[in-house]
Amino acid sequence: MIRKLSSGEYRLYSRKLNPKTGKRRNLGTFKSRAAAEKHERAVQYFKRH
Repeated sequence: MIRKLSSGEYRLYSRKLNPKTGKRRNLGTFKSRAAAEKHERAVQYFKRH
């Protein structure tokens, strides 16, 4: 899940809520949406391999 920050950067959040905090886990901040999408694909790959 990618959200645009007020600074113009994009942050990748986990899809599930973190049960401890009730918020989504931050999986990295990126300068461009394309970079965030690329990393999201990498995260999904490593979750299954």
